[in-house]
Amino acid sequence: MKHLAYLNKFFYKYRWRMIPGFIFVVVSNYFGIIPAQVIRIAFDLVKDNIALFQLFDGFERQSLIYEIFGHSLLLFGTLVLVLALIRGLFLFLMRQTIILTSRHIEYDLKNEIYDHYQQLDMAFFKRNNTGDLMNRVTEDVSRVRAYLGPAIMYSINTVVLSIMVISSMFTVNAKLAIYALAPIPVLSAVILFINKLINKRSEKIQEQLSALSSFVQETFSGIRVIKTYSREQDKKNSFAKESNDYKTVSLSLVKVQAVFFPLILLLIGLSTIITIYIGGIEVMRGSISSGNIAEFIVYVNQLTFPAMSLAWVTSLVQRAAASQKRINEFLDTSPRIKSQTGGKEEFRGDIEFRNVSFTYPDTGITALKEVSFKVNPGKILAIIGKTGSGKSTIARLLMRMYDTSSGTILVDGIPIQDLNLNSYRSTIGFVPQDVFLFSDTIAKNVAFGLDQLDMAKVEEATKKAAVYDNIMEFEKGFETAIGERGITLSGGQKQRVSIARAITINPKILIFDDCLSAVDTKTEEKILQNLGTVMRDRSAIFIAHRVSTIKNADHILVMENGQIIEEGKHTELLAAKGSYFELYEKQLLEEEV
Repeated sequence: MKHLAYLNKFFYKYRWRMIPGFIFVVVSNYFGIIPAQVIRIAFDLVKDNIALFQLFDGFERQSLIYEIFGHSLLLFGTLVLVLALIRGLFLFLMRQTIILTSRHIEYDLKNEIYDHYQQLDMAFFKRNNTGDLMNRVTEDVSRVRAYLGPAIMYSINTVVLSIMVISSMFTVNAKLAIYALAPIPVLSAVILFINKLINKRSEKIQEQLSALSSFVQETFSGIRVIKTYSREQDKKNSFAKESNDYKTVSLSLVKVQAVFFPLILLLIGLSTIITIYIGGIEVMRGSISSGNIAEFIVYVNQLTFPAMSLAWVTSLVQRAAASQKRINEFLDTSPRIKSQTGGKEEFRGDIEFRNVSFTYPDTGITALKEVSFKVNPGKILAIIGKTGSGKSTIARLLMRMYDTSSGTILVDGIPIQDLNLNSYRSTIGFVPQDVFLFSDTIAKNVAFGLDQLDMAKVEEATKKAAVYDNIMEFEKGFETAIGERGITLSGGQKQRVSIARAITINPKILIFDDCLSAVDTKTEEKILQNLGTVMRDRSAIFIAHRVSTIKNADHILVMENGQIIEEGKHTELLAAKGSYFELYEKQLLEEEV
């Protein structure tokens, strides 16, 4: 239960919903045990009336006794029915309070987990796959809700009903009660043993379900690659293996439960046999009536539900504990990147890297070594270099997706660690190398960074990104649904929509991470010309592979193995005839060919 203790705060929050539910449990069970006493009275009445009826055999009063006897049975039957209806009403109210509360807690828990995900840094998402993240906020939370609702409700119901029934049994006859309850210690031992098995196997089920979800998510994300290489059958076989592993661990739990439930019924049936045998002896001794045996049998059968629910609740609690343990693992994870509260809200866009070095925490790869540069508003800094030279790492550090290993990044003269991340990042327009578009309309994708849709800004931004004409060619224009991952758009169109999204928010800092790779040279020139007006009074960083993209930049950095090997203007670097010159000559030759 130590893992489920995390949920106690929700019980306190909704205590005024839970307390009435507990009261309804007690009241419903009170009306549940009264019928046993009514049956005892009715049973004794039947016995006495049969004897009386036989005594008046041949007399006129026998018909009167029969009539009274019939009306009495009808009265008792009606009373049992009324008590059942009253109990049913309180059972309904019990579910309306406790089960509904569990849904409120489920809602709160899902939001808490999702909010915590949003606060975690990029390193966390690199370490954990998407399927596992999804499974913990859906499947695991659903299992926890089963504990919050049905398990809690039936646990309370079991305890209250058991106390009431056992107390009533001892009130009638202590000796008979002891014999009838003799199988209970055996039942307790069985439950304790099987609890451990259920817990272990529940954890394995959830782990395998996460693996299965991750596999499916990855398959659908890479479906185009799978079809391109005709690997459908291979993936189908892999999925069958993952599914079979899930089936195996699920069946291992089912096998335990398959033994558990019949064993409980066997022990309850044994109690019934003992009740009839010992009860019969007590009747012959005159210590109890035959009606008491009927009452006891009702009590013993009423204990069948608590025993059965105890087994079921045990399974729910153990599976919930396994799921909550997995949830707690993520909730206990603290973000390495922590934002400062308050602080600067307006930014000019002055950027400075001072001897910045960085090593990726998960891989140990050193991406930057003693990198220093400045970018002032109204200026364009270009970064070029081979793949793996550290260009994109500079963009990630500037957006503070990671913290530097050494050195300092200053924004407007303030260390980046001292800034409020929400305020700071809201001033950055970022166009990533791997474009991501949401399954929504083009207009809403472009306006993603705005608090509300402003079509004037959206249209202006798409014109500057040279994608307006393409959008208007679609039948629904800006209301065209892009589809998952932007599959209805070409690579170049997706990049230009991403550029439009970045400039729509009117940022102070613009970062373009090789965002024109899928655009032809003519369109590239048009976009760069349009962006010239956008980048006035803004700091802009262009990361590129093509020299044509950056040749008009105010300052160019040439990166190699995480270090700046050359820097200067386009003409200066060509005159130096170093790495930049060689790259320029090579690309010029490729274009001519």
